[in-house]
Amino acid sequence: MKKHRHNKIIELINSHPIETQEEMQAALLNVGFNVTQATVSRDIKQLGLIKAQDKNGRYRYVTSRTDSSSETNYLILISSIINIEYALNNVVIKCHTGMAQAVCAKLDAMNMKGILGTIAGEDTILIITRSEEDSASLCLELHNIIKK
Repeated sequence: MKKHRHNKIIELINSHPIETQEEMQAALLNVGFNVTQATVSRDIKQLGLIKAQDKNGRYRYVTSRTDSSSETNYLILISSIINIEYALNNVVIKCHTGMAQAVCAKLDAMNMKGILGTIAGEDTILIITRSEEDSASLCLELHNIIKK
């Protein structure tokens, strides 16, 4: 039952802009899943769903476990990153408050070249790269993504 519900949740968020747990619960009830808000909350956590800003400026649930070619990766990066800088083999990314962990998860999922590790706080990400050249290359790549 849980696997079917999880599949339905992914289907729902891919076809409808769902902004709140209450909207998710109502959508599930409409398709025959009698769930509580607590169940919806657990499902969201288990599925790794995050909120990202859509093209209309509204925040909606999206899956954080997508491949590197996913439009969602770029949407989250574009709407969340404020500034990117590097010093030696460290890259620091400033994000809108509350978005650093989502951006960090997307960067990790993208498996970008030269990244040794990432750490995210509330609005800042620290990326350790193998070299200063990797840091410069990563910054350039990210700047190109967020300017699209």
